[in-house]
Amino acid sequence: MKSNNGKKMKVGASNFFVEVVLLCLILFPIYGLAERPLRFGKGGSFKILQVADMHYGDGKTTPCEDVFSYQMATCSDLNTTAFIKRMILAEKPDLIVFTGDNIFGYDVTDAAKSLEASFAPAIASNIPWAAVLGNHDQESALSREGVMKHIVKLKNTLSLVNPVEVHVIDGFGNYNLEVGGVEGSSFENKSVLNLYFLDSGDYSTIPSIPGYGWIKPSQQFWFERTSKRLQRAYMAKPEAQKGPAPGIAYFHIPLPEFSSFDSTNFTGVKQEGISSASVNSGFFTTMVSAGDVKAVFTGHDHLNDFCGELTGIQLCYAGGFGYHAYGKAGWARRARVVVVNLEKMEKGGWGAVKSIKTWKRLDDQHLTAIDGQVLWSKSSAGTRRKKQIGGT
Repeated sequence: MKSNNGKKMKVGASNFFVEVVLLCLILFPIYGLAERPLRFGKGGSFKILQVADMHYGDGKTTPCEDVFSYQMATCSDLNTTAFIKRMILAEKPDLIVFTGDNIFGYDVTDAAKSLEASFAPAIASNIPWAAVLGNHDQESALSREGVMKHIVKLKNTLSLVNPVEVHVIDGFGNYNLEVGGVEGSSFENKSVLNLYFLDSGDYSTIPSIPGYGWIKPSQQFWFERTSKRLQRAYMAKPEAQKGPAPGIAYFHIPLPEFSSFDSTNFTGVKQEGISSASVNSGFFTTMVSAGDVKAVFTGHDHLNDFCGELTGIQLCYAGGFGYHAYGKAGWARRARVVVVNLEKMEKGGWGAVKSIKTWKRLDDQHLTAIDGQVLWSKSSAGTRRKKQIGGT
């Protein structure tokens, strides 16, 4: 009897454990972040590679656009793939971010296979990666929802279809990722860098408003709530901070505020108009009010690759990456790299974010690095606040 009761108890406990695990999986789905959280390395830095506008088609049979005539015979989507591989080997990023128009829907035979091929170098690298949608990803057999649902199934991605806690939100691919401090430091249980990903839409669905889509009120409401939650956590004990952790936002279509710059106040080039929505959704103002976003990175306009600061936020293009995307013969395809560095504490450990730096690399013989700049630093932000308080 005793032995049988013991067996029954073990079986019962085992069944109970299985039920608890299943219940947890239902209530708290395991996404990429839970499996392999993002964290600053022992060297106190975190590097992000941005890939904008791959416009991937069917691979080897898809020709290049806007290259020299002598390059056409051997140029295809495979050149885009080779460029990603080179960038991964050269920069060894901690995260790869794809900012939309990952595939060019009109020219793909099988959207799912093209998506898998476009992301293949990131998948093979075993580096975490995230993606948002552009205005061309859904122009095949898969809807925007279908494209995003396929992306989140791929290996090593941290992408989400939408926030699990939000039941009603516009678009697909709205989510955030938290980057923890160095393991073993006093910041290891805090998110010291917050990444926001949003679906900027494809085209207006309102007949009286022509042109491209925009970030809707429901998305902005989610962003505001998420930002406030993260700020509360960062400024709470232990290691309570006086201000919010820096944030970075990624989406495809540039905001109207990207038109605020000329050659005197940006770093990079502007070779075409700003193809933003024809209405201003107010998202830039929403970010300014939130107070944590220091930089925004977009794609969409392939011949622009500049960064300019407006009201404390850097607005940056990556420049066109893909060879099946429109470009300019002789103007190299390019990628943007962002490095976030932590400050060294007096006692030798790593603290909060000290600076955000960026540069671009060209797909030339030497992967030439250009336009290195500091986008934000803790010291300059403090100086700016003092000036504002002093009324000068």
